[in-house]
Amino acid sequence: MPPTRERLISLDVFRGLTVAGMLLVNNPGTWSAIYPPLAHAEWHGWTPTDLIFPFFLFIVGITTHLSLSARRERGDDDGALVRQILRRGGIIFLLGLLMSAFPFYQWGTIEGMTDPSLLDRIAWRWDHVRILGVLQRIALVYVASALLTLRTTLKQQVIILAALLYGYWFAMTLIPIPGKDIGALLLDDKSQTLAAHIDRAILGTKHIWTGSVTYDPEGILSTIPAIGTAILGVIAGRWIAERGRPLVERIAGLLAVGCLAIVAGLMWHWSFPINKNIWTSSYVLFTAGMACASLATIMWIIEEHDIRWWTKPFVIYGVNPIVAFVGSGVLARIIYTLWKVEYEGAPTAVQTVFYKEVFASWLEPRNASLAFALTTVLFWFAILAVMYRRRIFLKI
Repeated sequence: MPPTRERLISLDVFRGLTVAGMLLVNNPGTWSAIYPPLAHAEWHGWTPTDLIFPFFLFIVGITTHLSLSARRERGDDDGALVRQILRRGGIIFLLGLLMSAFPFYQWGTIEGMTDPSLLDRIAWRWDHVRILGVLQRIALVYVASALLTLRTTLKQQVIILAALLYGYWFAMTLIPIPGKDIGALLLDDKSQTLAAHIDRAILGTKHIWTGSVTYDPEGILSTIPAIGTAILGVIAGRWIAERGRPLVERIAGLLAVGCLAIVAGLMWHWSFPINKNIWTSSYVLFTAGMACASLATIMWIIEEHDIRWWTKPFVIYGVNPIVAFVGSGVLARIIYTLWKVEYEGAPTAVQTVFYKEVFASWLEPRNASLAFALTTVLFWFAILAVMYRRRIFLKI
């Protein structure tokens, strides 16, 4: 009989904290009034907001190792596991693509069309859909890290990780940009990095992030080091699963490695700046180190000292992350853009009306914006709590 799995509530809590943080920073009342820690760094550098996505990919790595190890213990063969990995990755990628295309037609005016038909609007929307995005990156990173978990040893994973991080550093800093200079001299220019050139050359400007039109923060080349974030999670998952070691030793090891990774990332920052938008190698080490240290702290509080009274809300967030991400993204598209009402003599987004009337009418702008974001967090908590109570867990 296979050994009983050790259930660590810390992993659900850590994931739940990450999901709640994502909802908070993605749904301000207005993007023009945000407290600095709740906004991404404009380019080089980091804020607490820049930790959220890599934390999630780190958790993907941990849970991938634990899940595949458990299935192997049950006797599942590698062929079945590979099919499940590809199926799951494909579904997540498709969900991301559908979110990018939602509501599957172009609203408002379309340049060059005076009276577009519904078919024109549908065709235009799909002709300009963003191909890559957050869920798409999660899908690609999951598939890569899961296959590596199945097919490689710890030593091989470390070698692959080093190759990814050093190879990306070499590519982004030493490969000459056509008609420009070597990449190291262009890292301060968002539109001229090697990653930006590859995004435009392969995806085209119609299929990348509309916030820039010159590069995609979840683009092709920068997805490669993002795989490194998940590999570090896989390695952490191996350590966490060492049930032959005392729990306190595993926590201490996680914390120690996390601190070393933070220092290594900060040192690498001098030559390859910490940057979420191009997912630099220094960013991979720094954020994975922060994730290790954060998870170790949570494990120390919950598992070692059994202080659990505060965990339930974050467990509720942590067991249905896809519902929270997809649901909040679709709802935001509806209330921020699509659903409009007459307000002050003009068609106005429902979100704008609600924000102005309920929060901005009596709060200072940044506090009003934060209050709206917190309301969004509580709204989704209520939905997820009902699902949790009814034991509804959406798994892909």
